[in-house]
Amino acid sequence: MEAIAPAHGTATLLLIAAAAVAVLLFLIMKVRLHAFIALVLVSLLTAVAAGIPLALVPTALTSGFGSTLASVALLVGFGVMLGRLLEITGGAQVLADTLINRFGEERAPFALGVAALLFGFPIFFDAGLVVFLPIIITVARRFGGSVLYYALPAAGAFAAMHAIVPPHPGPVAAGTVLGGDIGVVLLVGLPVAVLSWYVGVYLVSRWLGARIDVPLPDLLLGPVNGGRDAGSEAGTGTDGSTGTTTTTATTASTTVAPPAFSTVLGLLLVPLVLIALNTVLTTLVTAGTIDEGNSLVEGLQLVGQTPVALLITLLLAIATIGRRGRTLSETTHVLDEALGPICSIILITGAGGMFGGVLRASGIGEALTSSLSDLGMPLLLQAFLIATALRVAQGSATVALTTAAGLIASQAAGLHDVRVALLVIAVAAGATVLSHVNDSGFWLVSRFFGMDEKTTLKTWTVMETTLGLSAFAAAAVLWPLSGLLL
Repeated sequence: MEAIAPAHGTATLLLIAAAAVAVLLFLIMKVRLHAFIALVLVSLLTAVAAGIPLALVPTALTSGFGSTLASVALLVGFGVMLGRLLEITGGAQVLADTLINRFGEERAPFALGVAALLFGFPIFFDAGLVVFLPIIITVARRFGGSVLYYALPAAGAFAAMHAIVPPHPGPVAAGTVLGGDIGVVLLVGLPVAVLSWYVGVYLVSRWLGARIDVPLPDLLLGPVNGGRDAGSEAGTGTDGSTGTTTTTATTASTTVAPPAFSTVLGLLLVPLVLIALNTVLTTLVTAGTIDEGNSLVEGLQLVGQTPVALLITLLLAIATIGRRGRTLSETTHVLDEALGPICSIILITGAGGMFGGVLRASGIGEALTSSLSDLGMPLLLQAFLIATALRVAQGSATVALTTAAGLIASQAAGLHDVRVALLVIAVAAGATVLSHVNDSGFWLVSRFFGMDEKTTLKTWTVMETTLGLSAFAAAAVLWPLSGLLL
């Protein structure tokens, strides 16, 4: 739903937004109302208070809810089923063991983060997170301690790549709006994203993990290993033995050896390759290098759409590792069990999108940024603060990126491509900080890793903020240096 003409002044709209967030946190954290119910209720009240015509309130609610589910539900569903297959067959353990053997036990969180940075180049945040979830949980179960040590480096890597580095839609759209060269945005953004991840995510995750103990979530463990505590000692396999991982399906009577590392890696590379191919082809079509309407190109673009790529990967996983020692009926039962725990995740994530959609439709974000754009501050800082205001007001990082870029586009006219790239990074940094209850990603991370809302604010929100601040600091350092070089 498009934003309506604001029914109130900027001050009133900002008070409504602040009150809505405060009421939502109160209902969830103090009253202990279910997050899904609280999000829908507060979204409804916010829509009415912000002056959205009553006849349009249902549309404002369902459009945000539906658009979020359209992008998340299939990814989460296919991703968790794939993760469950990797978990019960020992595939996740094989991949985790290989990573740890290459990097060493003490650098297991670093290994997860580096792998996520590589996979996060073409894959969106939510898709990458669901594919990596079984690997994160397997490593965390092996070494113990707070799951934050392992979850935040990987999740933060996907967040950094998604926000800063083309071909992800936010930086591509912002670079295009600002009139920059996307290749330069990529060349400048990639090292900044890696540096920001190391400083703002990896180092911060070590600090948070030492202070906040988040136990291993039960999402993928299920009945295979008996729940949260089974196999939690370092080096213990799912059958209770030391140093050897064997896996027995919940319905199968035979014990089979885990799949080979090459098989597991090949399965994880399938969506990576398909999505990357789609990204390259779409870029070439947009640039006019390849003509539109080419049937072969359109077919390859179709299989490279993230939900289709994950579906293909899941079917391959069923055929290659899911049938090892199991009938198809038993494998189907395993997949069915995997879907049950994520229903709440999908609904809460959709409701978070509903809340953000209402804030966008009410004009709250536009009212806030229009007032900030006239303060006369330096352009780089202005870009960061406008994107931050949009991020806080309506939740979506991509919307914050594209909208903030549009608001500063006239001031960016005539800048060198390197400085345009730094502006994109500043906007992306602002669109990353302060992820909270109106961000669907907040709820995805919260539910995937079994954290309540207060803990998620103390961990994920803090880490997203340090990630964004690190990226902005890098852009601020490079801005004057770019002037000397150009």
